[in-house]
Amino acid sequence: MEKLKVQTITKRYGRKVILDAVSFELQPAKIYGLLGRNGAGKSTLLNIITNRIFANQGAVMLGEQNVNNNQASLGQFYLMSEAELNLKHTKIKDLFSGAELAYGNFDFENARRMLTAFKISEDQTLAKLSTGLKTAAKLTVALNVNADYIFLDEPTLGLDANHRELFYHELMRTYGERPRTFVISTHLINEVQQLLENVIILDRGKIIVDEPVIDLLAKAYEISGPSNLVDQYTHGLKILTSHNFSRIKTVTVVEKLAEQRTLPDQVKVDHLDLQKTFTALTDGGNEGE
Repeated sequence: MEKLKVQTITKRYGRKVILDAVSFELQPAKIYGLLGRNGAGKSTLLNIITNRIFANQGAVMLGEQNVNNNQASLGQFYLMSEAELNLKHTKIKDLFSGAELAYGNFDFENARRMLTAFKISEDQTLAKLSTGLKTAAKLTVALNVNADYIFLDEPTLGLDANHRELFYHELMRTYGERPRTFVISTHLINEVQQLLENVIILDRGKIIVDEPVIDLLAKAYEISGPSNLVDQYTHGLKILTSHNFSRIKTVTVVEKLAEQRTLPDQVKVDHLDLQKTFTALTDGGNEGE
């Protein structure tokens, strides 16, 4: 597998800039989270990478090859998204055959095992499936297709809790058996936190975070206590969110805390999880994509 490089991708619709000189790299055989609020540009970015739409500027490179209209490179990418690219009356077994025709070496045996776990028949048509089961059928294709880069755009749409757990289990199972690069774009951040190795956060069309999850969370904190003491302890830090209740103040910061900072007895410092870190970094959690 070769490294995938996104180089200064810009996408505009009229005067509106959706992606603004976005650059990052995807390493072989890693699981990434692509996070962002509504309108951040996540789906647009994934569609550009897979050549479904085209950028105004920039390039997507696989190794030394530009993927634009490059079938050899694009044949290593698979995008599962909400978009309906298949006819409604297509049978699930026809999705399998299509994946075999396009990519070769489709894992029919494992795909049928997954369908059984999801309680779906391969003779069913997409039109007769609920939203959740339609998602499950599309996930079954995505996890068994012969591609090195698998992009999953909102892969849990409509899935109930049991089926989401089944999907996460199957993802890790296939990743263990055949390591590939997975990019998961989802709103269920807490559910996928343990799966992700690296996280990329888009905000207003720009990359604001691109680093290992463990490194990001090591410097993400919630600090609470009496207002005056919290202000004293956090002096000089960039406060991302701040809430006051009576005389108690709670703030979030995402940066390393110097060891020489003296922590007052009444001030509490806790690490944030990935959901709260994302919320703090993207303007305090206004509703988004």
